[in-house]
Amino acid sequence: MTPALSLHLVNFAVKDPGSWQPMFDKALAAERAGIDRVTVSDHVVFGENLEAYGNPETGGMRGSKQPTGPDGQWLEPMTVLSVVAGMTKRVRLGTGVLQAALRRPIVLAKTCATLDVLSGGRLDLGIGVGWQREEYEAAGLSFDGRGPLLDDCLDVLQNAWRNVPSDHDSEFLKFNRIYCVPQPVQPGGVPIWVSGTINPRTLRRLARFGSAWIPWGDDIRDPAPGLARIAEVMAEHGRDMDGFRTQGNLMVRAGDDGKLDLAKALEPVAAQVEAGITDFALTAPLPAGQDAAAEVLAGIVDAFHKAAGA
Repeated sequence: MTPALSLHLVNFAVKDPGSWQPMFDKALAAERAGIDRVTVSDHVVFGENLEAYGNPETGGMRGSKQPTGPDGQWLEPMTVLSVVAGMTKRVRLGTGVLQAALRRPIVLAKTCATLDVLSGGRLDLGIGVGWQREEYEAAGLSFDGRGPLLDDCLDVLQNAWRNVPSDHDSEFLKFNRIYCVPQPVQPGGVPIWVSGTINPRTLRRLARFGSAWIPWGDDIRDPAPGLARIAEVMAEHGRDMDGFRTQGNLMVRAGDDGKLDLAKALEPVAAQVEAGITDFALTAPLPAGQDAAAEVLAGIVDAFHKAAGA
């Protein structure tokens, strides 16, 4: 499996930036430079208890801080990816991550299928449960029951993408012989990238729905033990790891001379690939403007593939 490189598009801002063109310039630069995937984040609304983002007990990340205040500007990710899809032809489009349970499942199935069809089969759906109680309450949903809600949503998505007509019968939703057409271009439907720490709930979700794992929390630092556990659970459910993808991180910083220290950043890549990491989320300071950013990214892409042995 060829190692891949992704770039996050910052679809949020502390205050109104006046123009979101720099985000689109970054997407176009990624397309030109050979970046494999661009991703966007998700928040629908905020409450005022933002300290919850740093609480791992409710789905946050230990020691982390929410990047905006409650009045931060957050663009809806599927809408952003639709615009990016119309601007590009090759780069894959991902959510990192979408709180899928906040959306009505059959409507989300239609949205994803439409974007996959119009982009020529380029969508990857990264999903997670979220950390914010107020966001679920504003949608009229149970925060404490968000895990089962998410699983039910994913079941609806995959059934709608794979079966015409489809049926569903759960404690949350029932329907019979529903036609959700067109279906995604990609065989089996849009790949689902499951985000989460390695716990029984995440493992079941991965085994049932997952094409890939986006590590979260403490697992980000060293995904290898989690990957081994995923392989065990997948085998228990009659699945193998063939084609399964796992996200790691590639953080490129500038040295004292102001130039990117690629050698230091890329040093652990070969070992990470050997451990099972297939996709690397790039963080790097990029210059403003599409041309300048594309030039820097092209150099990173070339160096990355050499380091990864691709």
